Amino acid sequence: MADKTMDGGPWTGCAVMFLRSLSPGVNLLSLFKDREQGKFIVFKVIKLTLTDSAGGLGGHEILKVHDADPFLGVEVKFEDMLACRQFLESYSSGAVRQSLSQHAGRLLTLPQEFTVETQLKASTHILDFYLDQLELCLQHIHLSQPERLRDEEIEHLEEQLQTQARGPVPQPAPPTQEECPVPSNCFKFQNKVFEDRMLSAGDVQSFSNGVGRHWKHVGRALGKSCRALKGLAIDNLAYEYEREGLYEQAYQLLSRFIQAEGRAAKLSRLVKALEDCKLTSLAESILEIQPRE
Repeated sequence: MADKTMDGGPWTGCAVMFLRSLSPGVNLLSLFKDREQGKFIVFKVIKLTLTDSAGGLGGHEILKVHDADPFLGVEVKFEDMLACRQFLESYSSGAVRQSLSQHAGRLLTLPQEFTVETQLKASTHILDFYLDQLELCLQHIHLSQPERLRDEEIEHLEEQLQTQARGPVPQPAPPTQEECPVPSNCFKFQNKVFEDRMLSAGDVQSFSNGVGRHWKHVGRALGKSCRALKGLAIDNLAYEYEREGLYEQAYQLLSRFIQAEGRAAKLSRLVKALEDCKLTSLAESILEIQPRE
């Protein structure tokens, strides 16, 4: 049960732990900025370390992980004085660094021992200078109350961690004789199977001729899985090629998609985007030029 403060309210406090790798070739800040796998792995290392050092999952939560170049900053809210005290004792003894090293070495599959530099702050106070005075450190953490709720990015990472902990999703029943699996080099459209391949010049021309004013909607659908088409990219294309007209705008959209995605700019992705935009007739028109099996 959480300790109470003098006014009877629950004990809370906030501290920021700064981390910097001392191992060659390992940059925690750069890894966390990698939205594919790096961000989740680094978060898992931090989460496991806090769980080890604070005596379990309760009594604390990560509010935000931020860029404090060259450090990675981890803002932690403590909701239990005992959990905070145990964390401080672990930090003071070097157990936090040891836990970070072990989890990072395992999850990042590093060939050499991982070493890390740490710093702990509460507001403007660097607690590394007072680690022999744990009560003073607790006081500084308690006086440094959190100024924000948990970051949305952290919410998402916590959900990923919980999903991983629950294990793989049960696999669906094998397909019946009436429904054969689609080969990995093919895709299904309107219950028919088509061979997948990179977009061709003919595909780009057919799309540009037929999509008309809907090219922006298709671009945003493609942008869900293509970084080059996110943000203001679609509006910038519209502005840049406004004088040339709809055909050129649509042509430049697919050209940008192909240039950014390379071999991954597949016919199936364009057909899926057209389906999402309810432009199935255009998808049918494009597929007519493909040999069907």
